Amino acid sequence: MRRTLAEAEPDGPRRQVTLPAAWDDVAASGLAELAPGIGSATLADAAEGWIGPIAAAAADADLDARIAERLHRMLLLRRGAPTVGVWHGEASAHLAAEVPGFVLNLVGFLDDGFGFDAAAFAEAVETATVALTLAAPGAERLAIGMADLAGLLAALGVDYSTEPARDIARALAAILRGRAEAASAMLARQLTPIAGLVGASTTTGPEWPAPPASTAVPELAEAARLARQASAVAGTSRHTALTAIAEAGTPEALLGVETGGIAPAFSALSATGALSRTARAWLAVRGMSAEEALADLLAGRDPLPLADAAAHAAMHDAVAGIIQAMPARPVVPRQPVAATAQRRDLPGRRAGYTQRATVGGHRLYVRTGEYADGTLGEMVIALHKETASFRGMMDSFAHAVSLGLQHGVPLAEYVEAFTFTRFGPAGAVEGDPAVTQATSMLDYVFRHLAANYLGRHDIPEAAPEPADSHADRGEGTDPAPQLPLDLPAGEMTARARRRGFRVISR
Repeated sequence: MRRTLAEAEPDGPRRQVTLPAAWDDVAASGLAELAPGIGSATLADAAEGWIGPIAAAAADADLDARIAERLHRMLLLRRGAPTVGVWHGEASAHLAAEVPGFVLNLVGFLDDGFGFDAAAFAEAVETATVALTLAAPGAERLAIGMADLAGLLAALGVDYSTEPARDIARALAAILRGRAEAASAMLARQLTPIAGLVGASTTTGPEWPAPPASTAVPELAEAARLARQASAVAGTSRHTALTAIAEAGTPEALLGVETGGIAPAFSALSATGALSRTARAWLAVRGMSAEEALADLLAGRDPLPLADAAAHAAMHDAVAGIIQAMPARPVVPRQPVAATAQRRDLPGRRAGYTQRATVGGHRLYVRTGEYADGTLGEMVIALHKETASFRGMMDSFAHAVSLGLQHGVPLAEYVEAFTFTRFGPAGAVEGDPAVTQATSMLDYVFRHLAANYLGRHDIPEAAPEPADSHADRGEGTDPAPQLPLDLPAGEMTARARRRGFRVISR
């Protein structure tokens, strides 16, 4: 053990704390916040402050007599800890309102000789469920979660950005939820029920995705299957929800968690500028020293693969159907068009063709210019009998599209953007066997280009404009414009929603 001065906040008062010598100053700050009061604090006394009442409640209810031993051991091995309210001994009614939580440090369940200790993890989930229920018996929801997934994957030698990594996360999430629901159902039978509470799990089985049949950690898939089976036969749960992935907080600091929840390690460096534990674990499992990693880096190879926001979003999606409370899905930034993109000039004499067609009785010509490889690089839209302003607008539009094609914008992006645009003239298409109906001239042009240059024949047929009563009122046959917020009823795809917007040219 060691004594040190620590503060819960950077500018807060310092207090003397006593904790294991191997625990760093970040853990000391965490203990300074978690331990009740403002004077000196020890890990043992602070832990007994919340474990003691739970053990007494377990004895009164004739539940697990070893729960105090389990909780002390879990904390000393830095495998798990409850949220701040439990440490501070807040009233059970207040705890229930705040949703009492418990975080399990996945790295703490690594076994040097056997990999990941799935049995110990399952036991920890059950212990956390019982402990939180006894600490806040009136709580309808619990928030039992896991943290440092990235550290676990690095120690197992599995790249965070891969499907095997997501399978491991799914299996862990299944153990977490299955064992928590089974423990909650047991508590529902042995403790006084909460009036009016509808259980989250019934004898019909859990309504969440089945875990993967196999993982890179062999015993993990079997443990997940057994956990889901235990949930299916357990009966009605005492709680409406039990599992959550939350933002990293003070318990994670005490446990030495390096990456919160299921987030990746976005940097290979720790807060002090040294290699992070996750990075060292990744190198160790590959038998690489720091010097060898530096040599790889200088040679242009990356010895420490880092995940990005897209990998984080994929991991979020992998467990979102199993974990009941999740943070917002990570935003994947769109890749900006490179400012240095070079224009690909068309040859002076180029291939292409001219297509003549009529849309709703209005004639137009589509002319194309191609590169030597046959890809589209230029388009011209020539109109027959339209107003000068409309002809000029379409000509400028075609020129802008041509410039985009020559600077690398995929034709598929234009097809997605401009099919189903709706304005007159529109209707039946004559003269082009690839397109039979169009909601506008632009809709026709990009349907035609999609068919001839992309081989796209899967775009849904353009729905003809429904008849309305404008003609009866002497207002002409053009459909009435809709306001921008006047959307069709029902759930629709983004492509279908565009059909509800109309631009009228008279």
